[in-house]
Amino acid sequence: MDDSRPLLAADEAELLAFTPVPTASSRHDGWTPRRQRDFITALAITGTVQRAARAVGMSRESAYKLRKRAGAESLAAAWDIAQSLSYDRVFALAMDRAINGITVPRYYKGRQIGTIHRPDLRLAMAVLAERPQPPAKATKLTE
Repeated sequence: MDDSRPLLAADEAELLAFTPVPTASSRHDGWTPRRQRDFITALAITGTVQRAARAVGMSRESAYKLRKRAGAESLAAAWDIAQSLSYDRVFALAMDRAINGITVPRYYKGRQIGTIHRPDLRLAMAVLAERPQPPAKATKLTE
């Protein structure tokens, strides 16, 4: 991942601090401590294990195997917090789009003649109707 700008707020980054899972061998293409931290950051941003794993060059399956390893308790807790943060972020994004609207192109005889800006009421209703309970909020990890 790119280090040029902070991807998470400082308080979120602090919540996601964890002890990396110890690995038996030090493979350059394995789950290094740096790759584990980048994965948790990507998970907090993307919300999906598959995308987060892909962002760090690993597979979804290997991420779940890493989580199940002995000594992965701290990683698992950070993983849960990251998913909780992403859940809040996605819900806020959907509500923003529903309330503030979307721009829809207008066509006449196959040519775009302009755009119209309107609230996305379908999205608002879908988000509110189908919103599952968020994951339990975790507190800061203790090491």
